[in-house]
Amino acid sequence: MQKLIHAAEQISLFCRININTKRDLPIRSSEMGLLIYLVKADGEKTPMGVSRFFKVTKAMATNMVSSLAKQGYLTKQQSNEDRRSIVLMPTGQAVDLVESTYTEYYKTMALLEKKMGESEFLTLIHLLERANTVLLEDKSNG
Repeated sequence: MQKLIHAAEQISLFCRININTKRDLPIRSSEMGLLIYLVKADGEKTPMGVSRFFKVTKAMATNMVSSLAKQGYLTKQQSNEDRRSIVLMPTGQAVDLVESTYTEYYKTMALLEKKMGESEFLTLIHLLERANTVLLEDKSNG
């Protein structure tokens, strides 16, 4: 049991440190992740695509999209390919925010890679991917 308590404490500390580095954002951390996706990823982005990419419910994706649209960070446009579908477009305000914070947003990951070395960093990422897969499988089965 002590091993599990220690593991939970370490994971919690890691998450707190990583989240607290981004505290001065004008939007929530999850919304920043969505803006980075909209600005940096290729192709059309839809609310359903956001839901799949971030592995959240469509309702949660819709809430983030609505919040960002209300704050002027994105617009919704009708898709040219499928008139029933909505395409999410980042505004100039969103692009400016992403460009001004992108490096800072990923500074923690760059620091970890530099200090741990590429091999240990890749092992960490691999283990996190595996842990995420296990948790997502359990979530979808439960």
